[in-house]
Amino acid sequence: MKRFLNKPENYVDEMIEGIVAAHPKDVKYINGDLRCFVTAREKPGKVGIATGGGSGHLPLFLGYVGDGMLDGCAVGGVFQSPSADQMFEVTKAIDDGAGVLYIYGNYGGDIMNFDMASEMAEMEDITVLQTVAGDDVASSIKGEESKRRGVAGIFFVYKIAGACAATMKPLEEVKRLADKACANVRTMGVALTPCIVPEIGKPTFTIEDGQMEIGMGIHGEPGINKGPLQSADEVVNQMLGHILADLPFEKGDEVAVLVNGLGGTPKEDLYVMHRKVSQILNGAGIRVFHVYVGEYATAMEMAGASISLLKLDEELKTYLAMSANTPLFSQVQL
Repeated sequence: MKRFLNKPENYVDEMIEGIVAAHPKDVKYINGDLRCFVTAREKPGKVGIATGGGSGHLPLFLGYVGDGMLDGCAVGGVFQSPSADQMFEVTKAIDDGAGVLYIYGNYGGDIMNFDMASEMAEMEDITVLQTVAGDDVASSIKGEESKRRGVAGIFFVYKIAGACAATMKPLEEVKRLADKACANVRTMGVALTPCIVPEIGKPTFTIEDGQMEIGMGIHGEPGINKGPLQSADEVVNQMLGHILADLPFEKGDEVAVLVNGLGGTPKEDLYVMHRKVSQILNGAGIRVFHVYVGEYATAMEMAGASISLLKLDEELKTYLAMSANTPLFSQVQL
């Protein structure tokens, strides 16, 4: 492991200290706990939106705390769920009387701890609703979407729900938009190399030289096809084939596209992949409203990528197009 570290056990806290030091007008931590990360730009009367999850995925999760997106994030260790107590503290900090929406990925530890935090919030008369993202088509078959993992497509859920909340809509409406985004986004990933959790110091799984794994999750969860490395066009053909067939996406649809790097993939490679994505969508008669290319949900230094498509209607498009500004993501009005 070659990394810029001090003590591996201090890695997450020192990372958060660095983000707060770089963006003190935008974000802060509360109660002396670096893992309770919230916006420093509060908007009175607005529905609060909270997320949480393991570290190692920047800009996911805490990188989306800011104007037009999230209000708080409970931060876990690398690939570890945050505690229910931390989520509860974040909930209290961002509640302004309009209630709080939790948006998080479909992982057992997160579900358990967010449920516990919700129960604690209820005892404090804070209304909490929850949206669980599960966009990874490789992680369960069609018809069993409730078993799917949440991966990079959760970015779209944050963006749309955050924009809706910023317009001062009530909690039930913000949840409806978040659920609608979840229902209309699909993702598929591919990995070329493993990644290393700093406190472990060695790869947590293996991918042999010259091999790739299509469908692998952002923590190294097994994919659906492991084999020799193929060309960019062949890889995109496979990934997009699964995505398009799943919703399904059809001629005349309008979509937003996310080509996401997993931490160790040059941006040049991502644009090579998007070239083929664009060709396939054009050939299928699917219109593209907006494209995002870059790192939106990573897995430490894993070389690989994912593709997400969000099927749009006028309502989703309106909120997706709104401006947002966080320490690690910025968008002007589209």
